Amino acid sequence: METILADLRQAIRVLRISPGFTLVAALVLALGVGANTAIFSVVNAVLLKPLPYPQSDRIMRIARHFKEGNGNSASIPKFMAWRQARVFDSVAAYDFAGPA
Repeated sequence: METILADLRQAIRVLRISPGFTLVAALVLALGVGANTAIFSVVNAVLLKPLPYPQSDRIMRIARHFKEGNGNSASIPKFMAWRQARVFDSVAAYDFAGPA
């Protein structure tokens, strides 16, 4: 424990001697903590929190299947057929502008 206190006193002396280095070190630490906080806030909101819907683990994405692979779009008549089939509790369509 004595060595830790001695090292701490030495560090404080060195930081008092060079205030420019102390300022730069404090700014870099503040920038790092701020960046980590911002990144974690985004990751927490986007990836870690559950969706704000009841039983959000049951939400599914329906896509068309082509010989070349999955499709990224569905026509309005195809959507209406899926909605009328009553296979799911409810069906909604969306585009990049928002829900329809």
